[in-house]
Amino acid sequence: MSPQGSADEPLRLVNSVLLPGFHGTEPPAWLLDAVDAGLAGVVYFAHNVPDPKTAAALSATLHARRADLIVASDEEGGDVTRLEAATGSSYPGNGALGEVDDTDVTERVARAIGHDLRAAGIGLNLAPDVDVNADPDNPVIGIRAFGSDAALVARHSAAYVTGLQSAGVAACAKHFPGHGDTAVDSHLRVPQLDADLDLLRRRDLRPFTAAIEAGSRCLMTGHIKALPFGEAPASLNPEAARLAREELGFTGAIVTDALDMGAVLAEPGFGPACVQAVLGGADLLCLGNPSSAEAAESAYRAARDALLDAVARGVLPTDRLIDAGRRARELAEWIRRARATPPPPKEDTLPLAVARTALRVRGNVALSSPPYVIDLRQRVNHASGSRAPHLNQLLAEAMPGLTATGVPPEGPTAARADTALGDSDGRPVVVIAREPHRDAAETALLRELVARRPDAVVVLTGWPHAVDALAANTVVTYGSARVNALAAVERLLGGTPHGS
Repeated sequence: MSPQGSADEPLRLVNSVLLPGFHGTEPPAWLLDAVDAGLAGVVYFAHNVPDPKTAAALSATLHARRADLIVASDEEGGDVTRLEAATGSSYPGNGALGEVDDTDVTERVARAIGHDLRAAGIGLNLAPDVDVNADPDNPVIGIRAFGSDAALVARHSAAYVTGLQSAGVAACAKHFPGHGDTAVDSHLRVPQLDADLDLLRRRDLRPFTAAIEAGSRCLMTGHIKALPFGEAPASLNPEAARLAREELGFTGAIVTDALDMGAVLAEPGFGPACVQAVLGGADLLCLGNPSSAEAAESAYRAARDALLDAVARGVLPTDRLIDAGRRARELAEWIRRARATPPPPKEDTLPLAVARTALRVRGNVALSSPPYVIDLRQRVNHASGSRAPHLNQLLAEAMPGLTATGVPPEGPTAARADTALGDSDGRPVVVIAREPHRDAAETALLRELVARRPDAVVVLTGWPHAVDALAANTVVTYGSARVNALAAVERLLGGTPHGS
């Protein structure tokens, strides 16, 4: 590091709290320059890591530039994956793990995910999601949560942290103080968590407490307005950081959710949000997923310049940056030490066994011939995408002659049903849905389809309450990962049922 007081010291202090994204599978020149000037780390997205070999090579290049660089990514398993975005995750996500409700299994799955991350040179996983999914209409958490019961979520959060970190990868519990009881997607605007401090402690904070007690090295604050903290979102709010540190006893690094999300992008704006986040107690700023190479460089420069300007104007004390940088370095040092220790063996057969156990099957779901598949999934989930194709693809491979269709996004329910059913007469019908309960029109269409074809099999990739009153023949997978699809297709082909 440069001598204290040198001309580039403010730049190094500012860089020490930044986690930018970038485009491509090779680090651009601006990123390498920032690494040389003290950048804390980088965050990988799917476009950076199209396959394990590429991911490992990219990480090796970055670590050759500086060995203590933090390399982070979101690898929750289930619906949210970066390393397996092209094929779908090999691991069941939190919804399936919570349904199985075996903390030993959760620990082992998290350890296996850690193995994959470690092989890719990724030392910080921005997971687990420890939100309590208290609002069934939640548009962005949903099946990413272990469940809606705080005690269940807490015990699985702790197990996930333990398993992941036993593989030498740092965990990051998110989205503090809890994104589960909200009905707004923070990728678009600011959600409001209408819970007083007592309810927060009894429900939303329990999993964070469990994750911290299990040793989670990192905690992610969400862009969530929480009633006890006032108007500023938790990610920019010193009261949220104070609660985490003073009441929950967290001593690790606090990282923000992506600062390019709509919840903070419009107000206060990207640059001001970066400054407010550091002032609010964040130690690392996740700058987000850039839409292009130019956007990536622009975001880094905007964050850097906003922080430098705040330091120059005396708005941002250097002591706050020094403190934040210290925690970032402690995290990097933990990752370095952990990676020097061989992890326990990886269990390759476990994920499919878990996905099979998590399946909830009701009625007659075995298909006698290639089906007519109607995919109702149209809504985009900004964390995990819209329509995972794995179930459709696997079913088509297993049953040549399958016909697949979607539905018109608008129009009278009867007309949409006519279009969807097409020439399905005499063929088994499979309807795929994800969150029909969140859309009255989708619920009405699903009800109409089942009324016309009571023998239809509804495959739901979300929570079972969405189809409980709508269909007699159901397969609930608790997630859209490839491994969930494998288990579902096995059951549709007449395999032994694993749920009830």
